[in-house]
Amino acid sequence: MEFLALINVNKDLVCPERIDLLKEVLRFHEYRYYVMSEPLVSDFEYDQLYQFLQRTEKENPELITSDSPTQRVGSSLNQNFITVQHLVPMLSLDNSYNAEDLTDFDRKARELSGLETIEYCIEPKFDGASISLIYENDMLVRATTRGDGVEGEDITTNIKQIRSIPLSALFSKYGIKQIEIRGEIIMSKQSFTRYNEQLVAQNLAPLANPRNAASGSLRMKDPKEVANRNLDAFLYHVSYVLLDDRRQTTDGQPLSTHSGSLQLLWDLGFRSPQKEKRVVQGIQPVIDYCLNFEAGRDNLPYEIDGMVVKVNDITLQEKLGMTSHHPRWAIAFKFKARQATTRLRAIEFQVGRTGAVTPVAKLDPVYLGGVTVSSISVHNEEYIKEKDLKIGDSVLIERAGDVIPQIVKSLPELRDGTEDEILFPKQCPVCKSELFKEETEAVWRCINIECEAQVVEKMIHFVSKDAMDIKSFGEANVRKFYEMGLLKDIPGIYELAYEQIGGLEGFGKKSLENLQSAIEASKQQPLHRLIYALGIRFVGETTAKTLANAVEHVFDFTKKPEEELLLLEDVGVKVAKSIHQFFMNEQNIEMLHKLQSLGIQLKNEKKETVASTALQGQTFLFTGTLNKLKRSEAEALAEQNGGQIVSGVSSKLNYLVVGEDAGSKLEKAKKINTIKIISEDEFLQLVSPE
Repeated sequence: MEFLALINVNKDLVCPERIDLLKEVLRFHEYRYYVMSEPLVSDFEYDQLYQFLQRTEKENPELITSDSPTQRVGSSLNQNFITVQHLVPMLSLDNSYNAEDLTDFDRKARELSGLETIEYCIEPKFDGASISLIYENDMLVRATTRGDGVEGEDITTNIKQIRSIPLSALFSKYGIKQIEIRGEIIMSKQSFTRYNEQLVAQNLAPLANPRNAASGSLRMKDPKEVANRNLDAFLYHVSYVLLDDRRQTTDGQPLSTHSGSLQLLWDLGFRSPQKEKRVVQGIQPVIDYCLNFEAGRDNLPYEIDGMVVKVNDITLQEKLGMTSHHPRWAIAFKFKARQATTRLRAIEFQVGRTGAVTPVAKLDPVYLGGVTVSSISVHNEEYIKEKDLKIGDSVLIERAGDVIPQIVKSLPELRDGTEDEILFPKQCPVCKSELFKEETEAVWRCINIECEAQVVEKMIHFVSKDAMDIKSFGEANVRKFYEMGLLKDIPGIYELAYEQIGGLEGFGKKSLENLQSAIEASKQQPLHRLIYALGIRFVGETTAKTLANAVEHVFDFTKKPEEELLLLEDVGVKVAKSIHQFFMNEQNIEMLHKLQSLGIQLKNEKKETVASTALQGQTFLFTGTLNKLKRSEAEALAEQNGGQIVSGVSSKLNYLVVGEDAGSKLEKAKKINTIKIISEDEFLQLVSPE
């Protein structure tokens, strides 16, 4: 502040040298506040300095430099994000879930390296959005999203809004001309809570969790809105370095180890996991540190979902190399599912499109793994008994895989006698018909096909994206038209009174035309989509394709006995029985005749043209998140080249194509020696070997 007072007294001190010094002062205080979390001045004092610099640059534009603290926020809106190539591909990490996985990783690394003991660097696995930064001649010149790992979107303007990312850094001090750095954009728990409070105050929906808040911010069109979210960044990996003519660093060799690179980034003003990292010899200390860090994860100011273990020596990393999917010198240790306790307040019984009555536990809202949980499915009556659940119970809940919430157990030792038994209904909660349960099943069902809940859910399924894909006709419109009496069953979708819809809110002339066009276009959907849209129990998208390929016309199923259906791929006893029952039901056949009279395609207008026979006779299953293709696109590509998609892991499966975060299917496939486990890139190589 003495600096500001001096300038205010003597305006002649406003010169390039003094302003450069002021910029350095501001950058230093940004570093103390955003990286160190240890501010040395108050917000007011910082703002005074910042505003003075703003005014001075406005009056003297020649003093503005690209790395000035005032140049973070762009003045215009980004309409598009250009796709650019990373200097080095951003590969995924292999995952581990227990000490045995880490021990196996260490064994392979030692075998490949020929070493008895390997030095590892361990750091948190931040739960945010991955980015890549490029600095040239000490200046930030480009920031990109991860994208597909090879290419990402240029988000440089938005990244400049994050104050823990320096706009310039003295890499030249270490002989570095160009450098590519990897990191993670996060929103702290505190910033997330504050931002959601702002949204609620404006009557806007709060964000789901800090990870989504960070990820969704990167591609926002208004950089000022990005700045408003108060994001943070951890930079944790140097992926590429181009040295100047000296060809060596001046202060030793900080880039010869991963831990050294973290220290270098920290010294240059980046928020690297310098304080959180550990360097250890051998795998047992790695295991110990991972488990200790997991135990204290809730005390961190930000979300993490695991730890990353890396071979520390860069030369050894290069020797170990990488697969097409992940480096052999690093692995992610994923934490166990998050758990919390809360109170079970009520059970609501919901009826699905197949008539299944599902109990849903209503809980006191609890923050768990980045989201607020207030409802959890408790599946069926037997599950309630097995978990010994009562209304009013304290219950332990977790998010399996940090995604799906579930009740682990009740805590009967905390009961005080006010708890109530959960009574499963004998009648449908919607239509009051008697419920039915087959001896071999745990689910109670309403078998009244005119039950309002089932009718509505079946229509919602029929128009959905993976079924008849009637755009502009989502769940909300199905429910609205049903409640207004404009829609009562599936054929009614094609008999809508458009003149009555035209006067409704949200249905102007253009919207109505779009709805009509989408409904008309759906009449020509291929047979497998119609079969899936019918909502036949146990028939998913893959089985629907199998069924469609087995007939010339949908009515052919009325002549097929269960024994014949059992001969089809992936059709077991339960599935065959369900299909047979559906096509023996007079009301279902009447509905199909009605659809036919309305112009819906019930014939198999033949299977998609096969582009090649490269995959002829081979079966495929895709699991996890693919980077280059959508799941449906990958399946279509396999089929177009003669391959066949199956619905589950069995000895009949030839190839399991694995994307990110693959789960139980991968583990099951590893136990069957005949299944080839390949990456998305390896699958694409099968299709186009050249």
